[in-house]
Amino acid sequence: MNNSLFYFTSIPFLAFISAAVVGALTPIVRKIAVTLEVWDLPSEAHKTHKEPVPYLGGLAIMTGVVIVTLFAVLIGGLGFDVIAILLALLIPALFLGVVGLLDDIFNLSPWSRFLAQTFSGLITSTALVYGNTKGDLFDSELFNSFVTILWIVGICNAVNFLDNIDGGASGSVAISALFISILAFTSKQYYVAALSAVVCGSCLGFLYWNRNPAKIYMGDAGSLFLGVIIATLAIRLDPPVSNREVALLIPVLLLSLPILDTTTVVFSRLHRRVSPFRGGRDHLSHRLMFNGISKRQTILTLWAFSFSFGVLSMMIVALETTKTQGAAAIISMMFWFFLFVKFIKMKFEEAC
Repeated sequence: MNNSLFYFTSIPFLAFISAAVVGALTPIVRKIAVTLEVWDLPSEAHKTHKEPVPYLGGLAIMTGVVIVTLFAVLIGGLGFDVIAILLALLIPALFLGVVGLLDDIFNLSPWSRFLAQTFSGLITSTALVYGNTKGDLFDSELFNSFVTILWIVGICNAVNFLDNIDGGASGSVAISALFISILAFTSKQYYVAALSAVVCGSCLGFLYWNRNPAKIYMGDAGSLFLGVIIATLAIRLDPPVSNREVALLIPVLLLSLPILDTTTVVFSRLHRRVSPFRGGRDHLSHRLMFNGISKRQTILTLWAFSFSFGVLSMMIVALETTKTQGAAAIISMMFWFFLFVKFIKMKFEEAC
């Protein structure tokens, strides 16, 4: 059996196993959260749920990703160089996930979370840039490290921001990971494709319990853990496009939904002279629901946006010439900007 056929059959299997493991672990973690009384209480103005919902779902996601990844490493007989790359990704993600877990339980300060995110981004960027395992934006390795840290910290917060509605973060990350896995496979980046499939499956397994009405939330443990992993996988992706600028745009398109949500919220709050770090009902989900769309329709709309950008990314890669790829990339960004303007103009409840 050739490599392509082997990975074509084994990668979906990893996604299935991940979904099963996380799906089985989540109700166990939920019982632990209920026992420890770790609740997300609907006591703040920006909360949309009516009843207390237990946290700690991120613990199930982290455990599932690690278990299945280690399982794949053991049965795959991977070399030390591949294992080192996996560890360079998983260890910072696990570190930040543990920090998020402590935040879920003890409510850490924003600065503590930011410093932990920066440290995690520093470790990951050092492994990626100096290990020469990603494309370089600039000639300076120092500047490449700085940009990578900004990307990782930004996506961590974007995924965390998106976790404001049942299935928001878990569904969006699952869709992004799905398309990263497909694009990585077509580029013969089989290890990136495999880990992306594990992340996708884990999110889907959790989504079963996190869909509306959610029985458990992933909390900061899950959103920060997933933020590091999906941000790193996106920039590890090496899409087969000839235009360098277009290649750099692909990761942005794949994570367009959390980026769109964060950009809308930050721009809106700065315009209103409100701190971007405060909670509020001005996220994409809140704006849609305030304008009469049901909670179920809202999450389906957000997933549709995320899926659309994934399809656009695949279309860009499928085009054969530099000019057509560039034109498709411009159209994709125009679509993103159109959505940004529409959401900025959309009315919302000012609860922050």
